[in-house]
Amino acid sequence: MAGYRIDRVSEDIRREIAAIMRELKDPRIQGMLTVVNVEVSSDASFAKVYVSAMEGIETAKLAVKGLTSATGYIRREVGKRLHLRKTPELKFVADDSIERGMGIAKMLGDITSDVNDD
Repeated sequence: MAGYRIDRVSEDIRREIAAIMRELKDPRIQGMLTVVNVEVSSDASFAKVYVSAMEGIETAKLAVKGLTSATGYIRREVGKRLHLRKTPELKFVADDSIERGMGIAKMLGDITSDVNDD
């Protein structure tokens, strides 16, 4: 499969999983969750889904447990919504990129306020 098609499928899967996550009733999959990235293998048989939470890595890990238990449902819904011939096997991974980004933004804000105080 060409690289641009994999990128397009990755983005479509990311968008659909984010929508499906809002519909799930599992209490572990609550809060400000974000699908940061989806990496689809070159043959589209596997997809690694990176999930991050505003509350931190522990919340993301808990959400990954809930998403892992709902993998079959999520995979079926993604295949149905995107009309894929071969729906990739999903693997969810907790990611702390939002938490790190908020930390960097705070540091930049501190530096800016220090510069303005001088």
